[in-house]
Amino acid sequence: MKILKTYILPTAFVALLVAIDQFTKYLAVTHLRPITEFVLIDGVFSLRYAENSGMAFGLFQDGRWVFVVLTVAVLSGVVWFYAALPKTRYHNTVRFFLLMFIGGALGNFVDRLLQGYVVDFFFFSLINFPIFNMADIFLVVAVVAMAFITLFVKEPKGE
Repeated sequence: MKILKTYILPTAFVALLVAIDQFTKYLAVTHLRPITEFVLIDGVFSLRYAENSGMAFGLFQDGRWVFVVLTVAVLSGVVWFYAALPKTRYHNTVRFFLLMFIGGALGNFVDRLLQGYVVDFFFFSLINFPIFNMADIFLVVAVVAMAFITLFVKEPKGE
């Protein structure tokens, strides 16, 4: 049972997140690349195919190998931190979001490693927000949740 909770379930969760990300990117490549954009709510939200060889918000274009090395380094640190966390209910919440972070980072890592760019496709035209993908959503949700937990949630005494 300990092997299941310690290794199998966390690995399966990360694999599920990567699979969701890669599947949605496959759909974008298959259906959006030929048409470039599919408007869902005119002037607000659309699906727009983009290949991003940079990082967040299109910064540092063509830095593929820098991103690959940086991702390996960051993921190594996150996995070490995950393993070092005490086995408490409070820390299980942090663990969940660390796994979400790992899943998002690996989703984009696969693209960078295999293609040299990340496929993006969600576009909020209302605020002209940079185009993003499912892995980006996982990363942002994880970082915001962990920041919230760190700043506002107190660890219970005795845990």
